[in-house]
Amino acid sequence: MNKASVSERIALIARNSSEGATCAPELNDGPWVFDAQPPAYGPGASMGDVIPVGTPRQGALPDEYKSASNDELHERIRAAKATLGERLVILGHFYQRDEIVQHADYLGDSFQLATAAKKHTEAEAIVFCGVHFMAETADILSAPNQSVILPNLAAGCSMADMADADSVEACWEQLTAIYGTEPDADGRVPVIPVTYMNSSAALKAFCGRNGGIVCTSSNAAVVLEWAFERGQRVLFFPDQHLGRNTAKAMGVPLEQMPLWMSHKPLGGNTESELHDARVILWNGFCSVHKRFTVDQIAQARVDYPGVRVIVHPECPMPVVDAADESGSTDYIRRAVEGATEPTVFAIGTEVNMVQRLAADHPEHTIFCLDPVVCPCSTMYRIHPGYLAWVLERLVAGEVVNRIIVDDDTAEYARVALERMLAAKPA
Repeated sequence: MNKASVSERIALIARNSSEGATCAPELNDGPWVFDAQPPAYGPGASMGDVIPVGTPRQGALPDEYKSASNDELHERIRAAKATLGERLVILGHFYQRDEIVQHADYLGDSFQLATAAKKHTEAEAIVFCGVHFMAETADILSAPNQSVILPNLAAGCSMADMADADSVEACWEQLTAIYGTEPDADGRVPVIPVTYMNSSAALKAFCGRNGGIVCTSSNAAVVLEWAFERGQRVLFFPDQHLGRNTAKAMGVPLEQMPLWMSHKPLGGNTESELHDARVILWNGFCSVHKRFTVDQIAQARVDYPGVRVIVHPECPMPVVDAADESGSTDYIRRAVEGATEPTVFAIGTEVNMVQRLAADHPEHTIFCLDPVVCPCSTMYRIHPGYLAWVLERLVAGEVVNRIIVDDDTAEYARVALERMLAAKPA
C-alpha cells in the first residue's frame, strides 16, 4: 500500500506524477484559495452540495502561513505547542489529513473528542481539528472558562446543513397536527425526535426541548430502543442512511420508514403513511459515504477473494447489505487492530482514515472501496497553515476563530447529549 499521505497522493496525481485519480485536482490548492471565493464546501466529496445562506466563512489567512513550507509550518506548530503546554489541547478527527493528525493530542470520532475535551479542564484552549458541529459540541460540554477554536471557520458539514432548525420545526408542527400530543395507554408520546451527532447545536437543543436525544453511529440502535420505549414513532435526522440501516437491523420494515422531504407538504407523504410510520427519515446524507457502491464491493471480491468488506452505516442500504460488516469509525479501527492474521480489508469510509490504517498496519492489505481519491471537502479545509496561525495567535494572547454556543441553546442541547451519554451500547 502506498504510504504517501492523501495530500501527497493528490499532489502527485495533480502533477501527473502518479497513477490514480482524484475527484478534484483543485484539492492540491491551499484551502485559502476557496475561502476567498463565494461560499461553497470546496473541492472533494461535498463539492456538488448546495451550501446554505449565512454559512460561516473564514477570513483571510496571513500570507506568511500560505507561503511557508510544510516543514516550517510543522516546526512552528510544535514550538507553539511547547510554549502553551497544558494550557492547550488539540483534538483531531479520524478524517483529518495526516499533516494535522501528527499534532493532535487525541485522535477519535466526534463523540470521543468531545468527551476528551470535557476531561481536560486544565486546558484554556481546545483546538478542534474537525468540523463546525464538532466544535459546537465541545463548547457545550467544556467548562465556561475554556475557549473552543476551529482552525478554519469554513470547515462545516454538508450533511449537518441538510437539516436546519426552521425546517425541522416546520416538520414537527405538521407531525404534531397529525398525531396530536397525547400519549397512548402505555404512556408513549406520538413521536420522539432523534438527531445524529452530525447536526447543529440548534437541532440538539430542539431534541432536548422536545423529549428527544442525540445518537452516534456506535449507539444508534440503543438510542432507537430508548426512543421506542418512550414514543410510538421516531423522527430521525439528518442522515437517512444511518437511520434506515439501524432501524432495518432492528426489524423495522422499510414500508414503515417514510422519507421526509422538507420542501414538500407532509414531507411528500400521505397522512396514512405517516400514521403507519415507525421511523420518519429526514432526506439527508453524507456525500463521502454516498460515493460507495455495490459495484465497488463486487470488484473488491473479484480482485481479492476472501476480502473482508467493512463500511460505515452512513452508506446507502444496498452497500451496507452487500458488505460483510458495518460500523462506526471506531468500530472499523478496532476491527483492523483486532485482526490476528494477515487480512485483506476493503473499507468504505473517508480515505484519510483508510490510508492511515493501511500505513499503521502493514501486516494487512487495506484499501478504500472507492478507487478515486476524494476526501471529505470540509475536513480537508483544516490545513497546517491554519493550525499554525491559531496556535501562534494563542501564544500572542489572542483567541481567534472561537466557537461559542449561546447559553439557552447549550442548556437544551446538553440535555439531549446527557441522554445520549446514558444510552450506552452493551
